[in-house]
Amino acid sequence: MSNAQIEIQLIASLVAIACAIPGTFLVLRKMAMISDAISHSILPGIVVGFFITQDLNSPLLILLAALTGVITVVLVERIQKTGLVKEDTAIGLVFPALFSIGVIMIAKNANDVHLDVDAVLLGELAFAPFDRLFISGTDVGPKSLWIIGSILVITVGLLIAFFKELKVSTFDAGLAASLGFSPALIHYGLMTVSSVTTVGAFDAVGAILVVALMIAPAASAYLLTTDLKKMLGLAIVFGVLSAISGYWFAHWLDASIAGSITTMLGVLFLIMYLFAPSKGLIAVIYREKQQRIEVSLLTFLLHLRNHDDERERHVNHLNEHINWQKVRSKTVLDLALKNNMIDINNKIVSLTSKGDEFTSQAIDYIITNEDAQIEDMKDDFFLFRG
Repeated sequence: MSNAQIEIQLIASLVAIACAIPGTFLVLRKMAMISDAISHSILPGIVVGFFITQDLNSPLLILLAALTGVITVVLVERIQKTGLVKEDTAIGLVFPALFSIGVIMIAKNANDVHLDVDAVLLGELAFAPFDRLFISGTDVGPKSLWIIGSILVITVGLLIAFFKELKVSTFDAGLAASLGFSPALIHYGLMTVSSVTTVGAFDAVGAILVVALMIAPAASAYLLTTDLKKMLGLAIVFGVLSAISGYWFAHWLDASIAGSITTMLGVLFLIMYLFAPSKGLIAVIYREKQQRIEVSLLTFLLHLRNHDDERERHVNHLNEHINWQKVRSKTVLDLALKNNMIDINNKIVSLTSKGDEFTSQAIDYIITNEDAQIEDMKDDFFLFRG
């Protein structure tokens, strides 16, 4: 493996980590699309910064782009607070307007500069190792590596310093205000960090991959855990894993590195979406099926409790009296037997003491809704779930 390959993977990994940290809070705050808005609307800030300095490497570009990102958020919120449109509509109004201003400025005044629309939108990791940083004539590595590395160090420092404030303001802005720190200040600080991270990764990976790295790893982690620290850790792991595997996928296909990394992020999210233990689609479908069977079991037990006539408790006639199909009747009957809720003597079904106790508690819960959660009650009684 060549030095260039190592540097490309290192840059991609650092970008993934730097994006995963603010991305996690954006996902939790239900502001995922604001990252897309920021990644496009900062273009005018970059262009204005270049016009002022005539230097694509000037720190002023990052500062002005970050400022434009914050302006984007402010404009979106101002439009949203009018009550005339929702947040997604406000985003759809603001960022195309700002982005188009940047495109027009490039087309009119910067046609002969590297600052072109394709480079801004797509980026190219493969070229990052060729743009070197020299200090006193010494090659210290790719510029992108130092830029995103510096941003990452600052981001981690801010995360450690303001983790409690970020956590509280994300989940309960009212509590944050009562504790004495401003949710608005934390909010705009997060937007500033997101903007700076986006700008820092612009030249190396482009806006499309920045958005993917901010949202996809955090969204995948969100499907696996409700613990904020674990979510941050998983988002970072998922981002780095996708960055490295995406690079080798692109190497194998001889395709775009940014496109391949984004594809791997999509595949990773799809896997989590389908197979996450508690929030995955398969788990949700299984849980809904289980709940339907358990509701049917409760209905069956209530039927037994309310009918003393043996004819209505005969195995062969249950599906007729409860209006069920035979397959459903057999499933519920087998579940009740496995859980020792019923006895069957001469094909006549009767409640056991356990079944009677469970039914009584279920009735109390249905009537008063004051007892423990019914799922906890099921856990106490059920050895086998539907």
